[in-house]
Amino acid sequence: MAYGGAQPGHDGNTPYAPGATHPNSATPGRHAPVPPPPPGYAPGGPQADAQSRAPHAEASVPPSSGPAPGPHGGAPDPRIVGYGARAEAGAGAESGHGPSGDRTPGASGEPAQPTQPDQPSQTAQPAGPGSSPEHQTPAQGTRICALCHAGTVAQDGYCENCGHAQPRERDHMERELPGVAAVSDRGHRHHRNEDFFAIAEGALPDGSPAVLAVVCDGVSSASRPDDASAAASGTAARSLLAALPGGTHPQRAMHDAIIAAAKAVNALAAAPHQPQQHDPYRQQNAPACTFVGAVVGGGLLVIGWVGDSRAYWVPDDRSASPVRLTEDDSWAAQMVANNLMSEAEAYADDRAHAITGWLGADAYELEPHTASFKPDGPGVVVVCTDGLWNYAEAAEQLAAVLPADAHDRPLHSARTLVAHALAGGGHDNVTVAVVPFPAPPGGAGSA
Repeated sequence: MAYGGAQPGHDGNTPYAPGATHPNSATPGRHAPVPPPPPGYAPGGPQADAQSRAPHAEASVPPSSGPAPGPHGGAPDPRIVGYGARAEAGAGAESGHGPSGDRTPGASGEPAQPTQPDQPSQTAQPAGPGSSPEHQTPAQGTRICALCHAGTVAQDGYCENCGHAQPRERDHMERELPGVAAVSDRGHRHHRNEDFFAIAEGALPDGSPAVLAVVCDGVSSASRPDDASAAASGTAARSLLAALPGGTHPQRAMHDAIIAAAKAVNALAAAPHQPQQHDPYRQQNAPACTFVGAVVGGGLLVIGWVGDSRAYWVPDDRSASPVRLTEDDSWAAQMVANNLMSEAEAYADDRAHAITGWLGADAYELEPHTASFKPDGPGVVVVCTDGLWNYAEAAEQLAAVLPADAHDRPLHSARTLVAHALAGGGHDNVTVAVVPFPAPPGGAGSA
C-alpha cells in the first residue's frame, strides 16, 4: 500500500471498473492523494452497510462506550516454481489512525501458547523423507531448500543444489489451525512483505469453539509498515482471545479489538523511551495499516474492518450467491455512497483506491466497522488484502477461483488464492485467510 502526503493511498494497480478482470499488464503506480471532499459530502464518510447485503444480517450490537483512541535486494524471485508442490504445513499458527489515547505496545511474534494466537510460519517447511537426492531424512537441524526441496541451504542462504537464495522470514508465511488457515506472500514487485496475519482458536463461555483470523496490510510509504501490520494483527487477536471466553458479545469484542490494535500502531509513532506527544511533523508519516478480521463461533459470523482490506462470504452451495461483507474506506466508495458519482465513474478515477480510513497515529477519527451475520448454511469466510482482490474484485470472481472443497481444506484454498494473485502479476503483497463456517468441533483441517 502507498501513502501520498498526509493521505494514505495504495501503491496498487491501474483503476478498473468494478467486476472487471484486473489489467495485469498495467504497470502499478501510486494513486493521487485524496482531494478535499466535494460539495454534498457527509463528514466522517459513509458507514459501511454490509448487513444489508449479507446472509441474514443480525441487528447491530452497540460497541462498548468510551472514546476511541484518537531493503532488500536479492536474486530474481523463483518462489512460483513448484508452488503447488510444497510440503503441506502442519498444525500450529500466529501470526491504527486515531486521536491520542493510552499507548499499549503491540508486540508480535510471541511464542504460541494455548491462549495466544499462533505465529505464522515464516519459512517453508522442511521436506520429508525422500526429498533429498539420497532419499534419506535430513539430519536434525538441516535446512532444506524451500524452492527445489532437494538441496541443503548453506550458511550464506543459498541452496547447494539449485543455487537459489532462500526467501526471507516474511517473504512467505503460512499456517493452519482447526477451522482456519492463512497464507501471506511478498509478491513479485515489492521488496518486502508488509502484510501480516494472526489466526487463533478459542472458546465461548459455554465451551463451544470459536476461531478467528485477522489480516493487516501495512501502508508502504509510511514508516515501518511491516511493524504496524504485525502489531495490529497480534494485538487484535490477543484482545479477542481474552474477551470471548468471558462472555463479551463477539461483535463488541471485535470493536474493542480494533481499538486495541489502533493503540498498538499509535504507540509505534513514539520515539523510543520518550512519551508520545502531538507533533505534526513526526506523525505525518507515522506507521499505518489497514485491518480486517473475522470471528466464527456460536452460530455467528462477525466481521470488523478499517481501510480497504476485505471479507467475502462464499457458501458451500455454489448455486447460492457469494457476497462481499465489507465496504472499503476509500475515495471511490465515499463518492458512490454520497451519490456524487456512479460506481463506474468512481472506480475509473485515478483516486479510486486512495484509502480514507486506517490505523495509525495520524489518522482521522477512528471509526471501526463491525457487522454480525447468521448464515443459513455452511460456507467459508475469506479475509484478504487488496493484493488478492485486485485480481478477483467481485465476489463471483473470487468464488470462481476458490476450490469447491474450501470448507474442508482451508490451507489448500488459501494457497490457491495466493497463487492466483501471483500468477496474475503479484503487483502487491498478498495475504489470505480462509475460515470455514460453522466452526469445527475439533481436529485439524486437511490441507
